Amino acid sequence: MTGCEKIEAAVSGLFDDYELYYHKEKGKKIESREKELYGIEVKEEEGVAIRGIKDDRMAFAYTYDRGEEAAGSLVRSLAQLIPFAVHDEGRDFPVGYEKYPAADLCDDKGADDTEKKEALFNMEKAIIDYDRRIVATRNCELHEIEIETRIMNSKGLNAEGKKTLYILTGLCVAKGEDEVSWYDWSWSNHWSRMDGEGLGRGIAQKALSFLSGRQLETGTYEGMLTPQASCDLLGILASSFLGENLYKNKTRLKGRVGEQCFADVVNVVDSGLAGTGGFYFDGEGVPARDNIVVKNGHFHGFLYDSYYGRKFGVPSTGNGTRTGIKEPPKCGPRGMFIEKGAADIRSSFTSGVVIEELMGTHTANPVTGDFSLGAIGHIYKGGAPTPFKGVIFSGNIFQLLNNVKAVGTDLMFYGTFGSPSLYVEDIKISGV
Repeated sequence: MTGCEKIEAAVSGLFDDYELYYHKEKGKKIESREKELYGIEVKEEEGVAIRGIKDDRMAFAYTYDRGEEAAGSLVRSLAQLIPFAVHDEGRDFPVGYEKYPAADLCDDKGADDTEKKEALFNMEKAIIDYDRRIVATRNCELHEIEIETRIMNSKGLNAEGKKTLYILTGLCVAKGEDEVSWYDWSWSNHWSRMDGEGLGRGIAQKALSFLSGRQLETGTYEGMLTPQASCDLLGILASSFLGENLYKNKTRLKGRVGEQCFADVVNVVDSGLAGTGGFYFDGEGVPARDNIVVKNGHFHGFLYDSYYGRKFGVPSTGNGTRTGIKEPPKCGPRGMFIEKGAADIRSSFTSGVVIEELMGTHTANPVTGDFSLGAIGHIYKGGAPTPFKGVIFSGNIFQLLNNVKAVGTDLMFYGTFGSPSLYVEDIKISGV
C-alpha cells in the first residue's frame, strides 16, 4: 500500500469524515559566480497531512515519516487533538469530481545538468559582458522544482497531479557617479521556454538605466506602472476579494457585487492554472478554474474555499490554497491577474513617470487599501528617460485602479500575481 492508503486503512471508522494530503517535492538549486559553478543544493521532501472531523470538530496533523507505524502514530495524534478542537458545524470536505482540467504544467523532457549549468553561466555572462560599468553579479541561480500531489477524502474525492517549475534569478551592480543594483527573475513550467541570456541582458539594462538617479519634485503626476509594480499593488488588493474577509468584515467590497468599483478598462481574473502556483486542483481537491473577479470595472464576486463557501451557501471557487503539508488549506488567491489590454502603451510612452519598483508593500493596509511606499523609476520628458529614486508613492489602491486610463499588452506574472503595464492618472509623489 502507498503511504496514503496505509493511513486511510488506519483512519477508517475513527472519524465522521477525513482527508489525506500527500505531497512530494524535489528541488535543485544551481548557483554561479564569476561565470563558474559556485554550488549545487539538492533537497527532497515527502510527507502526508491529515484532517479529521468528529462531532463537528476538525483537527489537523502531518508527518514526514513513512511506514505503518508512522501512519498509526499520525492517526492517534489526530484523534487526541479532536476533543480540543473548536466545535463548528461548517466543517466538511468537498465531494469527488469526475474530471479535472487539462494543463501543460509538467515538463517530461527537461534538460540534463550540463545544459542547465551552461544556461546559467550564459545568463551571468550576458550581465557581466553587457557594459564595463557592470561591476558585480549576485544571486545568479537556477531553481528546478518537481511537485507531486495527491488528495483523497471520505467523500469520494481522489485527485492527483504533477508539475515542474524552473526559475532563473539574477542581480547585478552597476557603478558610475553612484552605485545601483537591480534584481529580476523569470520562470516557466518548461525548460525550453526559459531565456537566461534575455533575462541577463534585461537585468543589466535596467541597472544601468538607474545610474545618476535623482529625486522628483513633490507633486501629482500621470504615468505608468510596470508589470512588476502593478503585481505588487494587486497583491495588496487581493485579500479584499476573499470570502474569508467578507465573513470577517475586512473588505471594502462587502455589499458591492455588481457595482462599478474600478475603471472600466480594468478586468481581474483569478485562475487556478496561472502563475507559479498553478495546479490542476486547489488544496482541497477542487478543480482549478477561471474566476472572473472584475469585469469592465464591475465587481463580480468573491473567491471561496469550501469552508467559507458553506458559510455563504455557495460552492467553492477552487480557492483553498496550500503551500505544503505543514499547514491546512486556507482561503486565498491562486493565480490572480489583470487581463491585458489592446494597446502597447509602453512603446508609445513619451511623457510622465514610470514606476519600476515598489518597496515596503507589507506596510500597506489591505482592508482600507491605503499605502505609502518607496519607489524608483524614470521620468520621461520628450521621450527621454531620467531615473529617479528616494521618493514616496502614496495613495489608495481602490482609487488608483479607478484612475487607470489604459492597460498594456505586456502581461507578466511575478509569483501568484500577474499584470500588464497600467497607465494611471493622479500618481502622488513625495520627493523634494
